[in-house]
Amino acid sequence: MSESIDDKILKSIKKRGRGIVFSTEEYAHYGDPDTVQKALSRMARKGTLLHICHGIYCYPKVDKKLGLGVLYPTFEAIAQVIAKRDKVKIFPAGALAQNLLGLSTQVPMNVVYLTDGSNRKVNIRNGRGILFRHVSPKKLAFNDKLAMLITTALRDIGAKNVTDEHKSQLKKVLERHPEPFSIHDMKLMPLWIRNLIAELYEQLSPTH
Repeated sequence: MSESIDDKILKSIKKRGRGIVFSTEEYAHYGDPDTVQKALSRMARKGTLLHICHGIYCYPKVDKKLGLGVLYPTFEAIAQVIAKRDKVKIFPAGALAQNLLGLSTQVPMNVVYLTDGSNRKVNIRNGRGILFRHVSPKKLAFNDKLAMLITTALRDIGAKNVTDEHKSQLKKVLERHPEPFSIHDMKLMPLWIRNLIAELYEQLSPTH
């Protein structure tokens, strides 16, 4: 007896392991789009998969030690799969960028990513979602991801709102990146951010 499309897809998903997030397009070779979509929907209704948003699913990890049950994937994992599907670049912005640098502990309802794709919001669950904010290619043209992350975070904070605590945390971050950023990346920063980065590097203790 031949395997059903559900069995074939599920077997492939299980090989990839729990925790994976994927788009329906990744299983397009199993049949026409409607058939694949229906197969994944059936698995979601059974509780085998989580339906995250349009065309995006997860084969979730399950926590048994602490009794937390089904674990939802991170917004980062979801955003990366959406970007791959839509063939666009994305980069953390807003409170997410600040969190990654230790500049903020705020947990926003909507996680923001800069993108060379279109502006849109993807609703995930419990009123939370992912905002994709279109920007010019120039703002995504950094060679060094840390330089871009710092620039993105500081843009959102604003020159007048940068505190001594922000500066102190940025110094700690830069201590782990002793080589100053390239001229290319520094030129992509607004002047006030460029000056702040230069000032912080000057304050770092020379290594012996």
